[in-house]
Amino acid sequence: MIANDSFQSSISTEFTNYIDLKQTLGRSFETQSYILLKLDQFLCNLTAQPADFTAETFGQWGHTLESLCSNVRRAWMRVVMNFCLYRRRSNPTCFVPDSNQFPIAQPTVQPYIFSDVEIANVLSQIDHIPVTARSPLRAAVTRIAVILLYTTGIRRGELLRLTVADYDSSGQTLMIRSSKFHKSRILPLPDDVAREVERFLKVHKSVRPQLPANAPLLCSPYCGGRSYTATQLRKNIHILLNSAEIKKPDGRLPRIHDFRFSFAVNAILRWYRNGFDVQAKLPFLATYMGHVSILSTYYYLKFVPQLARFASDIFAANYGLLIQEPERREYDEF
Repeated sequence: MIANDSFQSSISTEFTNYIDLKQTLGRSFETQSYILLKLDQFLCNLTAQPADFTAETFGQWGHTLESLCSNVRRAWMRVVMNFCLYRRRSNPTCFVPDSNQFPIAQPTVQPYIFSDVEIANVLSQIDHIPVTARSPLRAAVTRIAVILLYTTGIRRGELLRLTVADYDSSGQTLMIRSSKFHKSRILPLPDDVAREVERFLKVHKSVRPQLPANAPLLCSPYCGGRSYTATQLRKNIHILLNSAEIKKPDGRLPRIHDFRFSFAVNAILRWYRNGFDVQAKLPFLATYMGHVSILSTYYYLKFVPQLARFASDIFAANYGLLIQEPERREYDEF
């Protein structure tokens, strides 16, 4: 077996040069690096290590991905294909996979859009989160997690990386540090959300009186003061969703990522209701959500029935007079 953090196959230098190039261009490239490392490990573990990456070895590697869903296999194969295209710049004869042979893309998961009423119902179930001497903050952490996810649209990883110092009580803001795309941003919080954060910090300090500024906001005393894990946070939120009887049409529970979708869609709905120019507002939404451009924000703006009605009403108000019934002529009867 090879080390988990190094490339050692016959094309290891090209792997590292490719990753260095992408990271120099400003991309974290963590997921892609992991996939390429797994490919490198596969090549090293072959009985007869190939001198180059070929169609045969690509096919053998593809068989090792059978346990993954088709969309994930397709995504992994595209990462390898892009690496091969990079190699071809200096070696025109090197192998490049045919994307037409990749698994067929399946429909993406439809997000669940929470309403204010549903979130209020979810928070009312907080007593179903067990609190023990070993986990005295479990219910409080879950409550503030749901509130921040729904009202700010922050990513799960951003939430779990928040520290106590990232909340500024004087400005009622949250600092999101070096998140996706290496972007940091300051999020102004509504007054009621800021009060919830301050109330949570008081509870937090009652459990840990000497609370350091760099302590995780969502800390777990049971885990030595480290932040909650994504797995534990999901378990806690699932308890609330089950208690509130909130499920998707397919019977599954909404994902944590659906809070981010809900934030984006509900922001658009509020702007429509208040008569704002939504297109002019989109750059503000993109900045708040930490996107590089509004093109990334469009991914979150699902065409839910409420948006369809608003869009239809606005179109009718502005252009309805241009659409007229055609005059009926006698031969139309035949």
